[in-house]
This record gives sequence, structure tokens and C-alpha cells, in this order.
Amino acid sequence: MFARLRKIFSVQDRKSLASPTEEELRLFTGGTLGGSFAISATEALQVPSVQLAIRLISEGVAALDRRVVRVEGARQIDAPDHPASRFLTSHWNDWSSPFEGVRDLVSAALTNDFGGAQWLNKPGGELREIIAYRSLTVQFDTDTGEPRYQLGTRPVPADEVVHIRGPFSRSPLSLARESIGVAHLMADRAGKLFKNAARPGGWIEFSEWLDEAPFNRMKKSWEEAHGSPENSGKTAILFGGAKFHPAEFKSTDAQFLELKKEQVVEIGRAFGVPPSMLFNHDRATWSNYETAARSYMVETLEAWIRVTESALTRALIPADERSTYRVVIDRDDLTRADLVARATAINSLRASEVLSADEARDWLGMAPRPADRLDDYKNPNINPDRAPAPAEAA
Repeated sequence: MFARLRKIFSVQDRKSLASPTEEELRLFTGGTLGGSFAISATEALQVPSVQLAIRLISEGVAALDRRVVRVEGARQIDAPDHPASRFLTSHWNDWSSPFEGVRDLVSAALTNDFGGAQWLNKPGGELREIIAYRSLTVQFDTDTGEPRYQLGTRPVPADEVVHIRGPFSRSPLSLARESIGVAHLMADRAGKLFKNAARPGGWIEFSEWLDEAPFNRMKKSWEEAHGSPENSGKTAILFGGAKFHPAEFKSTDAQFLELKKEQVVEIGRAFGVPPSMLFNHDRATWSNYETAARSYMVETLEAWIRVTESALTRALIPADERSTYRVVIDRDDLTRADLVARATAINSLRASEVLSADEARDWLGMAPRPADRLDDYKNPNINPDRAPAPAEAA
């Protein structure tokens, strides 16, 4: 009721360029990330550290198992028969898997200021597919921040859209535009440096003034002899009293790689990804690498997991069922690769009688133990009632 009254008495179509839409951004900036080093979003994704940071977060969230659970007090019971379950485990639509759907949703939130949004096709109220329409646009109320959705020219209700955003009114890609622009510029400079290194780097000195014609002949002959990668390293032949002076790298040139590495660290800060996960291992050790990976999972990935859980719950679970059902993402897969750590944790929980044997097996993705084979799982080293060996029986 209050939400309806708010919509009736609020001023409609209030817009402001303080929070421009994607179309307004392209109209006024040409689709570039503004600042001193303005580049387009496409160019920003050509920076390897930016691409890797986005992949680590989006694919990290998408790789985790998703399921619908029924909440009973403090317990969460799997509800595989719920209609929403098949969209989390089987298919997103006819051409996309749930992994691809969640990955694209999170990656769009990392790169677009309006976030990641996909349309839910619900003919007759029944969810059939989830589609990432490029014509789906989002606008926000300037007072409340409430999103309004439009598919082409048709307004779309909020319950037909799954939508996630980052913590600010701009995406991490847009907020880090300066650092990304510098990294892109340095990569471009490095390419030109190696391209020009096909000929001797330096300058030619003449003892006398050259007229235009001799200068052009000298320039042409030099470029023919040394102006291609195939001629790299050939001996330079000079005439007319000319002297070649090789160029030396200055201190700023020698620090070029250090500056490039620092931009990787800056981009990692913007996305919340440790430098070691972006293949900058300058200060990485076995100890701090493990700590950085754990910090990334808890402080960066967990936030995106929670916002994805909430968005999927709002979109896939009807409003009258949300007090009973919700979408959860299984964090256990984050530690699945560390078998030793998992085995130690399971052993400790079994010893303290927190887990049963079958609950521990379920945690490992294994079926319960067959009732007729329980003896096969006993430890012969500590089992006091084990059968005696043949020699002992004799």
C-alpha cells in the first residue's frame, strides 16, 4: 500500500545527468571512461589485468553451486522440486547454462554503471527462461534510487528482472578509469617501443648542413636498410661524414616495468583482487599467497555472492514464498581444492560429534553409506571388536 501511494504521489520521470544512463553516457562521452586518460569500455577490457580481475570475480561466483532451500527455523532443507531449481542447476535458457547466466550477470555489474540486468520471460506467470537483452535499460529515481526497467520501449515490472549492482553509483570499471587508462597507455607505448626497436635506436649527426634533397635520400636509404623487423640488427652504413649516436635508456625508461607492475596493483585494489591473483608475484610467498586468497574469498567474493543470492531470490521466488524459500549459493566449493584442509575440518567435526559420518560424506559430494556395508568403513587400527586374523584364531 505504501509503495503504491509513493508511486502515485511521486514526481514521475525525474531525471538528472548526475547519474546518467548508459545511453546518455554514450551520447555525451562517446561511450568512453572519462578522465585524463579517456578510453572506451572495450579498450579497458583489453588490459589483461582488468579482464582477469573481472573473470576472477564473475566466474568465481558462477562456479559455485546454487540451490533453492526451504527455511524451517534455523534449518535449511534442500527443495529440488521447487520450479526455480531447474534454472539454477539445469538451464538459463535454450542457449545458456546457469553458469554462463550468472557469470554474465556479475560481469555486467562490474563493467556497467547501471549494473547487470536480465529479463525473466513469464508467459502466464510461469517462468520459462532468463535472457540478457541488450535493449533492457535501467533508470534510477533521483531521490529513492528505485530502479525502473524498460525493454525497448515497453516498461517492465521489477519482478520480471534479475538485477545486481555494486556498492556505488558507478561500476568498478568506471571508477578505476584513471588507473585503467594509464595501464592501457603504457601497454600502447610498450608496443610502439618494440615495434620501433626493429632499427637502431638513436640519432644521426652530420658535420655540415644538409639540404632537403640529400636529407630525404639519407632518410629513405636508412628506412630501407633498417626500417622493418626483418632488418633488425643489421650493420648501419653511413656516408657524408655522418655519425650515429645510440640512444641510452634513462632512469625513467628503466623503471617502465615497475610502473606497469604498479598499475596492476592499482587495478587489483579497484576490484578487490590481490596482486598475486593477477600474476604479480613480486612480494608473494607461500604463506601470504594463501592469506591473500582467503582474504579475497571473504572480503571480495563473499559480497558478490550475497548480492547475487538476494537478486536471484527476488527474481525467482514469488513474493508470497520468500518467507519460506530462498536461493543459496554453496560456499563449500571455495575450499574444495584444499583436500587436506577439508579432511582436517571434517575429522575435527566428527570427533566433536557435530557431524555424522553420512553428513561428512554428503559434504564431500558422496552418497550415504549402504546399510549392509557399514563394517567396511570401520578403522581396523582402532576398532576393538575387529575379527581376529587367521594366525590369531589358530
